[in-house]
Amino acid sequence: MTGIYGINYSNNYSLTGNYGYAYSTGAVSSAQPEEKGMVVNPGKSDVEKPGRKSSPAECETCKNRKYQDGSNEMVSFKSASHISPQASSSRVRAHEQEHVTNAYNKAAQNNGKVLSATVSLRTAVCPECGTVYTAGGTTTTKISYRDESNP
Repeated sequence: MTGIYGINYSNNYSLTGNYGYAYSTGAVSSAQPEEKGMVVNPGKSDVEKPGRKSSPAECETCKNRKYQDGSNEMVSFKSASHISPQASSSRVRAHEQEHVTNAYNKAAQNNGKVLSATVSLRTAVCPECGTVYTAGGTTTTKISYRDESNP
């Protein structure tokens, strides 16, 4: 959901930025049977939960998950980057705050006023190991610009 929405005569619009993982991980581990038991995420639990294909310490899906910004704004994560499940919440939240800051800066530069700024974070559960992580976020801002030709 990137782009401009709701353009009308009073020059109000919404700018929506989208940020999430850019790596299609699927539900199947890429670890070969002879590689099972190999720790790819040091410091994580090596206990395999019932119904899961691997433990968090052995999870290839979490190791290979990447995040990438999908907006047309100059913000972090323009190229796909890895974020650990533990850091995903704070990193995604900080990234979405960049979009909010950009909206306020854009409004200030163009004699506008930010009417609202909303950030939504999405969580997900890794299908391979069951770890809960922040999968992405969406920022929606509404800016009103004063129409100088029609006071």
